[in-house]
Amino acid sequence: MTNASAQYTQSIRNVLALIAAGDTERLVPALLALGEMVDSSWSGESREIVRVLHDVDAQFQSTLEHDLIARWATAPKSVQRLTSFLRGRAARADRRRRDRQSTVHYLAAKKWQWDTMELAVLAELELAEGRELPGDFVALIRRSHLGRSTFLGVSTLEDLGPLVEGLTSPVVNPGEAWSDRALADLTDLGADWHRLVAHAATATAVRPSAKWERAGRALIDAVGAEDVRTRIPHWLRLVGRPRTQLVDYGSEIDPYNANALRGLAWLFSFLPAHPETVRTLGHLVEASLRKVPGRGPLSPKLANAGVNALARIDGADALAELARLATRITYKGTLELVNKALNARAQAEGRSREEIEELAVPAYGLTDVGLREHRLSDATALLEVHGARAILSWRNAAGKAVKSVPAAVRRDHADELEELKTAVKDIDKMLSAQNERLDRQFLARRTWSYDSWRERYLDHPLVGTLARRLLWTIDGTTVGYADGQLCTLVGTPVTGGSEVRLWHPLGHEPADIVAWRDWLERHRITQPFKQAHREVYVLTDAERKTGTYSNRFAAHILRQHQFHALAAVRGWRNKLRLCVDDEAPPATRELPEWGLRAEYWIEGDGDYDDTTESGSYLRLRTDQVRFYPIDAPHNWAHCDGGEYRMRLHDGADPVEPLSLESIPPLVLSEILRDVDLFVGVASVGNDPTWHDGGPGGHFREYWSSYSFGELDHSAQTRRVVLARLIPRLAIADRCTLEGRFLHVEGERHTYKIHLGSGNILMTPNDRYLCIVPKSGAGVPQTGYQPFEGDRMLTVILSKAMMLAADTKITDRTIVSQL
Repeated sequence: MTNASAQYTQSIRNVLALIAAGDTERLVPALLALGEMVDSSWSGESREIVRVLHDVDAQFQSTLEHDLIARWATAPKSVQRLTSFLRGRAARADRRRRDRQSTVHYLAAKKWQWDTMELAVLAELELAEGRELPGDFVALIRRSHLGRSTFLGVSTLEDLGPLVEGLTSPVVNPGEAWSDRALADLTDLGADWHRLVAHAATATAVRPSAKWERAGRALIDAVGAEDVRTRIPHWLRLVGRPRTQLVDYGSEIDPYNANALRGLAWLFSFLPAHPETVRTLGHLVEASLRKVPGRGPLSPKLANAGVNALARIDGADALAELARLATRITYKGTLELVNKALNARAQAEGRSREEIEELAVPAYGLTDVGLREHRLSDATALLEVHGARAILSWRNAAGKAVKSVPAAVRRDHADELEELKTAVKDIDKMLSAQNERLDRQFLARRTWSYDSWRERYLDHPLVGTLARRLLWTIDGTTVGYADGQLCTLVGTPVTGGSEVRLWHPLGHEPADIVAWRDWLERHRITQPFKQAHREVYVLTDAERKTGTYSNRFAAHILRQHQFHALAAVRGWRNKLRLCVDDEAPPATRELPEWGLRAEYWIEGDGDYDDTTESGSYLRLRTDQVRFYPIDAPHNWAHCDGGEYRMRLHDGADPVEPLSLESIPPLVLSEILRDVDLFVGVASVGNDPTWHDGGPGGHFREYWSSYSFGELDHSAQTRRVVLARLIPRLAIADRCTLEGRFLHVEGERHTYKIHLGSGNILMTPNDRYLCIVPKSGAGVPQTGYQPFEGDRMLTVILSKAMMLAADTKITDRTIVSQL
């Protein structure tokens, strides 16, 4: 035995002897000396001191506590912890029961409790008196154990570990919509179900181990796989709902419950493939990535568990859900998992990733393109796809349309009715995903054989509703679909071919483009996104002069989080700029088909007052657009600005940016279109409430120049569309397009609506009129529109219709300005 260990052992014996003798005067110095030898948690033999102190009389404890507190400031941490323990035990030993329970109730509303010894004391006292701990207090103990050990790296094993292991009820923590539903259901279920959920709560790893999986499969067998499949979705569908019991950390998922949810997702992957299982996991992924203001995604680890579970499930349904999520997810870590799963499936089947995604799109029971008829009793359900939505309607036995679901269907076919309603929701989600995927095909260099294209696109029951509203190129000839057939611009039917491509206006004569726009309008075809009206960006003289970069979209002020989300949807990678001493690369989009990487240089704007709670900048300033070889080292710059520099490793040489003239015209056009979209949507110049220049008036000059300045490409396209739409409007005689504005003549004033920002000036003297559009406002009834997705076009039309009848406006905020 070393001298140090011998001294430690002797100190333990001295302290125990002094306790036995009741000598507090000599005990305090002895405890302080012992505290110098041990760490901040009383462990090993030193824990024996705490156990002995349990049994000494209350007067001795009280005296010892008083003497220790007097030395608190200079006492070692281990003795401070002992003091806290004694204070809690001595005080609570004499406290009346209701006071202790009030303390338990008060603490249960906390995120976690740093003084874990206090929790242990309270729990011991309550359990010793034969009372069951309240569920929300058990939740606090579990959170405190997980929170301190996981997030702070502080071990609570000795304080709470044994206690947590013994707390088996409730099986999950109450206070969340899903867990409350689960606990309510479990009251009527057997012990096997409780064991199953308890096993789910042990899912603390990234993926299930072989041992965990064997135990999980055995428990599924015990309760029945079909019962698991039908019951658990009712719980998981509630993930992300507001908490039912408020705690002081907001809307985060309880970490103990997050483990349980991860385990339930894993258990789902052990079940036979089923559409409802897949649908539920997809919902779990999206709900877990819902943004919490100031914090980020709700629970990325739970989203990752859902993706990993989907990747384990065989069959077309799981594959289709992964493909759908690939177009909807913007969180980088989870998106990488989805892409990895899809790439692995493609490799296993010997197909390309693109083919896998195309073949995975389900038909949802549609028997024709965009149509499904289902007979129930004497009624017929019609599920039809109209534009971006699926519509469910009904006909009675006589074939007459009825407004509501027939009573006989509700009574006798409840399950089939629910399945139809679910199909409508699923179709809406998949339509949006396929729309995004098709819009990205311009840069994918994708071609199809004619037969494959007809099967996967034109004649596919779901994708066909999009493909038949687009233009295609078959062996170099542009075709569209109308009157039940493919045809050329002059109406010549096309029934076959070799190679099919998605048509892009770049390289076509303006007269041809206009002719196809007329053709679409003549056939009343609304395209799912801009194609015939797609903006084309060609190299400017200024860009030829700068050579390797474009300043076309520099010096703008963007809302950072809106830009970040939009960039992710368009396939760009971006890192949020934090107001800290950190660096970040520019926003980038990799183009593997072309061997290129596009960069959009940005920097944070403002100071600590211009950040979210998590420290990320509210706004960005924009700079150059550049192109590099895809494998070139990345540029980095400080988050709050400064020069971008290429990070080089292992003695690598810097790589120069590519000449803009060397970039393929299609790549240049689509990348600049993306950047134009970022500016057009996320610019603070679009905010009608910023007419005073925003915080401190710092952005008055930028806001004015953007809000009423020259039109960008998107606004110019909008002007062309409005020129064709306005003559059909009921207010056509009150509207005139002049330069950058739509002029609207009202009874009180004449108004000028800017075609880029949607902001308004009015007579006399071009006074500013602030009208904030309602979020989610419906599309005004303007008749035919050539394409979907331009929200600013909808805003401008809505404002025009309101202002043309300005004497009927009742909104006090608007009327006070008129």
